[in-house]
Amino acid sequence: MSRARIESCCAALALTFALPACSGEKAPAPAAAPSPATAAAQAAASPAAESPTAEDKTQATEIFTQRCTPCHGTQGAGDGPASASLTPKPRNFTDAAWQTEVTDDHIEKIIAYGGAAVGRSPAMPANPDLAPKKGVLQALRMHIRGLKK
Repeated sequence: MSRARIESCCAALALTFALPACSGEKAPAPAAAPSPATAAAQAAASPAAESPTAEDKTQATEIFTQRCTPCHGTQGAGDGPASASLTPKPRNFTDAAWQTEVTDDHIEKIIAYGGAAVGRSPAMPANPDLAPKKGVLQALRMHIRGLKK
């Protein structure tokens, strides 16, 4: 990770609130979390999108390593090196209950637009450079889904 990226992340953390977007704790949200049945129905109702390419998957792996693991950890358990100083702790992607209740659209939206975009803390930074890269977003979401225990 570059020094500029680390400094940028530290500045964002210093200027924002706690991390309910990445924690297991619930923060006030504009809408209630969908039930597992609703989440499954929403996923099924979504228009079929093209599958990510091999290049999308490679980019997603690199992005997860560079941008996500400092807080979420290499296995996505919310135990990255930066997590020690964060309260509340970053989201644990291995949590089966969270995986069941969250939609694919929610995961992709928070990756691209940050915590504030989904009614969570803005401390979860946005990645606006990824918004137009649908295949990379899908591959990142698939990577996060694959961390479920």
